[in-house]
Amino acid sequence: MLRLAPYFLSSSTKRPAKKEPGDKGNAMTASLPTHALRSIAMGAAAIAILVTAGCGKAAVADAAKSDPTMRPAIQPSVSANSAVEAGRYLVKLGGCNDCHTLGFAESNGKTPEAEWLTGSPLGYAGPWGVTYAPNLRLSLSNMDEAQFLELARTGAGRPPMPWPSLMAMNETDLKAIYAYVRSLGPKGQAMPKALDPGVKPIGPFIKMTP
Repeated sequence: MLRLAPYFLSSSTKRPAKKEPGDKGNAMTASLPTHALRSIAMGAAAIAILVTAGCGKAAVADAAKSDPTMRPAIQPSVSANSAVEAGRYLVKLGGCNDCHTLGFAESNGKTPEAEWLTGSPLGYAGPWGVTYAPNLRLSLSNMDEAQFLELARTGAGRPPMPWPSLMAMNETDLKAIYAYVRSLGPKGQAMPKALDPGVKPIGPFIKMTP
């Protein structure tokens, strides 16, 4: 319970009390001036507001402890000694080499790292046309980090690239992937450009049905 400290009057604020019939003695009683009463009322109201706000925050904190859904969302990210190491891990875990490195899947991942992410001429045909896994080492060598993040966030490319996964990825992890691919350096040749629906591909391709 909150208690207000008593308001002490100076000698100048004391006023003689009106004597009633039958009163005895010269006793003086003190009364508070109007401005003093107003100050006390305003102070009490301010304290009440602060106490209420504090109680509200405590209640929210207690509720968050018991209900995980009320806790602030923290987007996970990979922790490593460097961004390049984190990016390498994400590239391996995300299966980027399965499409962007020729022969990686067929060799059960035995392709040397020096050849990673140099693209593949194998086409993927569907209602969207025909797409090819580009040489990421060439593509990102001509793209700064901000451009790569924008590309990943908009997800404007065509299937079967898993754009939803990139769009959901933590920005720190996206930067790590960019750092790793750039660390490999440019290598190899550019892959064929995507073909529009109805255009017949030249070379091997896989027909995909949604």
